[in-house]
Amino acid sequence: MGLLDGRKVMITGGEGFIGSHLVERLLEEGAEVRALVHYSPSGKVGWLEGREADLEILQGDVRDAERLMQAAEGRDMIFHLAALIGIPYSYVAPESYIQTNVQGTYNVLNAARRMDVGRVLVTSTSEVYGTASMVPIDEAHPLQPQSPYAATKVGGDALAISFHRSFETPVAIVRPFNTYGPRQSTRAVIPMIISQLYSDTNEIHLGTLSPTRDFNYVTDTAAGFIAVAGCDRALGEVVNVGSGREISIGDLAELLKKVTGVDKPVTTDEDRLRPEASEVQRLLCDGTRARDWTGWEPQVSLEEGLARTAEWIRDNLEHLKAKQYHV
Repeated sequence: MGLLDGRKVMITGGEGFIGSHLVERLLEEGAEVRALVHYSPSGKVGWLEGREADLEILQGDVRDAERLMQAAEGRDMIFHLAALIGIPYSYVAPESYIQTNVQGTYNVLNAARRMDVGRVLVTSTSEVYGTASMVPIDEAHPLQPQSPYAATKVGGDALAISFHRSFETPVAIVRPFNTYGPRQSTRAVIPMIISQLYSDTNEIHLGTLSPTRDFNYVTDTAAGFIAVAGCDRALGEVVNVGSGREISIGDLAELLKKVTGVDKPVTTDEDRLRPEASEVQRLLCDGTRARDWTGWEPQVSLEEGLARTAEWIRDNLEHLKAKQYHV
């Protein structure tokens, strides 16, 4: 019997990009899944549409403490992914990020404590490190949030550690670097570039091209989440999940031209530039802890992952915002 076989799991944000891939992996490994998805008057459940027979779906909001209690009741494990994640939008509406990413994480931790949940995984982000002061970035790297989004994720992480130390809440923090793959919106750079390549636009509109990122394919990220959740040594700790390879946004655009077979010039769009002091210039993951503690390592190369992603975007282009900049 595996770690998840027959286990009662609750996941917040299960309808989202990473969350829906994690749900699929959890179901494949025999877990009994309950997903808390953001309430919609239409009743739609994001990327879990059509999977309602495979799992229990509750609509709600992580800002609602009582709803979190209901969702956590009777669960063995919680994977907490729900968050506001768009960095540009955090400049516009920072208070909403505090409510969702800080208060929401508190509500998850408190529900886990009150309902005696056996294991909690809280999702962080590499953005909390800010521009790398040393590379590769290990978990001891200083936290330097350069956006309201990153600051709220630091707050949520600190709450998780405090609950472990104060109340012995069995919580681990997974810190993924940039994840990409099918189902990601054009808010993120890889689907934004690919959708512009496949659309009838004449140019690829981007912000600054010099920052580097460490991109990890979504199925590898989902596997990393499960590996960290099952690692006793990770309790009260942070574990990075990334590929260990960095690429600049400019070089990424050139690689995607090769992957898609489409060549268009790249132009800088002033509307897509972040405030200079807020732009994270370099991220590169040191995944030693994940490898040594859990045995996790990425399985999908950047080239293979980009090819899979490009195929999905090509087949779903009509549903994506290829021309409009979406913060």
